[in-house]
Amino acid sequence: MIKSLDDFQVYQLAMDLGEDVWKIVKDWNYFCKDTIGKQFIKAADSIAANLSEGLGRYHYKETKNFSYYSRGSLFETKTWITKAMNRSLITDIQYNDFVQRLESKGAKLNNYINTLGK
Repeated sequence: MIKSLDDFQVYQLAMDLGEDVWKIVKDWNYFCKDTIGKQFIKAADSIAANLSEGLGRYHYKETKNFSYYSRGSLFETKTWITKAMNRSLITDIQYNDFVQRLESKGAKLNNYINTLGK
């Protein structure tokens, strides 16, 4: 079991994603930030936040539950990325990069979840 956030690769990748979402959304106009932007940032940040909370619980069942919440936030983030793309708030290149990163994180997160409690 992972003991430190510094050694937790999925967490580090999720932190990077959250920062990249922030960098994009901060330049949007007020309406876009207030509608899609806030939700997009909250969902992306929640991926890492749930992983860290679960790890901090020091019990594999709670760690696993919070990892499931993190996976839900990952899926929610993909929804907001798609909405941002559909509404021309991000480019095709940004969209494809985010989707690829989320799919990679999702696979790593699933592998991590599968190791918990065994």
